[in-house]
Amino acid sequence: MRSGTILSILGWLLFFLGLILLIPMGLSLFYQDGSWVAFLASSGIGILVGGGLAFSFRPDQEIGHREGFCIVALSWILAAALGALPYFFSGKIPNYIDAYFEAMSGFTTTGSTILEEVEILTKSLLFWRALTHWLGGMGIIILSLAILPVLGVGGMQLFKAEMPGPTKDRLAPRIQDTARILWGVYVLLTLIEVLLLMLAGMDLFDATCHAFATMATGGFSTKTASVGGYNSAAIDYIIIVFMILAGMNFTIHFRILQGKVVRSLKNEELRLYMLVGFGATALIFITNWWYGQYDDPLQNIRYSMFQAWSILTTTGFGTADFDTWAPCAKTVLVTLMLLGGMAGSTGGGIKHVRALIFMKFTRVQIKKLIHPMAVEAIKLDGKKIPQDVVQSILGFLSLYMAVGITATIVVTLTGVDIVTGSTSVIATLNNIGPGLGGVGPAKNFADLPYVAKVVLTLCMVAGRLELYTIALLFVPEYWKDMRRPKTRWSSLP
Repeated sequence: MRSGTILSILGWLLFFLGLILLIPMGLSLFYQDGSWVAFLASSGIGILVGGGLAFSFRPDQEIGHREGFCIVALSWILAAALGALPYFFSGKIPNYIDAYFEAMSGFTTTGSTILEEVEILTKSLLFWRALTHWLGGMGIIILSLAILPVLGVGGMQLFKAEMPGPTKDRLAPRIQDTARILWGVYVLLTLIEVLLLMLAGMDLFDATCHAFATMATGGFSTKTASVGGYNSAAIDYIIIVFMILAGMNFTIHFRILQGKVVRSLKNEELRLYMLVGFGATALIFITNWWYGQYDDPLQNIRYSMFQAWSILTTTGFGTADFDTWAPCAKTVLVTLMLLGGMAGSTGGGIKHVRALIFMKFTRVQIKKLIHPMAVEAIKLDGKKIPQDVVQSILGFLSLYMAVGITATIVVTLTGVDIVTGSTSVIATLNNIGPGLGGVGPAKNFADLPYVAKVVLTLCMVAGRLELYTIALLFVPEYWKDMRRPKTRWSSLP
C-alpha cells in the first residue's frame, strides 16, 4: 500500500477544509459574534497541516482499492478532528471529546448532539454545524472529485469506497463528471428548499441551515426544539417533501431531470421506499388516534407523517416528542431507523435495496425447500443480481448485527440503561440522531459517559461508510506491504 499517495490526498482534503472554514469566519465577522478567531485558528491549522502533507508527498498515477478505502476512512476521521476545533477554540464546547462527537455527528449527517441548548452557539458556529452536514451529505470525497483535479486519477476507488449502497451508479464515463452531476442535483434541490422555507416564514439564515440539514438528512437545527420550534404546518410539509427527496437515490433525480420519469418511477426500491414511508405514517396515525395522542386529526397526520419520514430518511428532525407516544408507534419508528433511505441517497441505515434483495433471497430459499432442484435467479428491476452482490449484502447484514450488538454491550457496560444504550447505538450506527429514553427527541447525548461517546462516535463513521471501510482498518493483514512514503524532493538530484 502506497503511503505517500494516502498522505498526499489526505493533505489536500485537510487543505480544502481549511479553506472552507474561512466561510463561517466571514460570517462571524459579518454578525460580529466573536467566533472569527476560533475559525481563523482552525483554518490555519487545516491549511498548514494539509498543505504540508499535500506538497510534501506526490500521489501515484493510480489509486488502488486498498489506498481508496484507507483514504476515505481516514478522511472522515481527520475531517471531524479539524471540524471540532471551532467548537473547542471558541469555548462553546470546552471538552474536545464532546466537540469531536458534535463534529463527527455533523459530517456523518447523524444529527446526535451533546448540546443541551443549541442557542448557546453563535450564528457562525450554527452555520458551521449545518455546513458540516451539507458537506458530509454528498460526501467530502465526492466533492473533492468534482472540483479538485489532483484527485481525478484513480477516483473510482474513492467513489466505490464512499458511496452508500451495494451498487454504484456511474452517470458519466469520467468519475469527475459523475461527481459533478450528483453535486449539481444536490445544490439545485438545496436552493429550491431555501427559497420555499423563506416563503414559509423563515429568514435566510435559518432557511439555509435547515435546507443544508434536510438535504443531507442530518437533522441539526438552529433551535433546541428543532423544527417544532417554528410551529408552522407550512414549514413542516416543505421539509417533509425534501426529506423524501433526500432519502431517494440521487440517480433517480438526475434521470427525472432528463425526462425519464416513467422509467424512474418503475424502480423497485423506490416503490418499496414509498410504501414503507406512507405505510408507517398511516400506522402511526392510527396508533396515535387510538390512544388519544392528538385530538385534531390534521395535527395527528402532520406529526405522524413528519416523524415517520424524518426517521425513515435518517434526518432526525423533530416536531413532537415521540418518546411519549404509544409503544406500537415507537416500535414502528425503531424499525424505520434500521431501514433508512435508498441506496445512493444521503440517508443512512441498512438501505431499502438491501432489504429488498434479502427478501427476494429469502423467498428463493423457501421455494427451494419445496422444489430442491429448481433454479431461480434473484432479479431487481428485471435485471439479474450477481451472486457476489447477494453475498456482500448477506455479509453486510451479519457485520451490521455484530457491530450493533457489540457496541450496545460496551455502551451499557458504562452504566447506561438498555433502552438508552440500544437506541443510542441504533441512532448513531444508522446516522439518525435521536433515540429513545435518555437520548430521546427531547433530550441529548450530553450525560452519557465519555467511553460511550467514543463508541458512538465510531458507530457514526462506521455507519456512514457502511461498516466495511472502517472494519478494514482493524484487520492487521490490510496494513501489510505498507510502502515508505517518498517526498517530492527525494527524487531531485
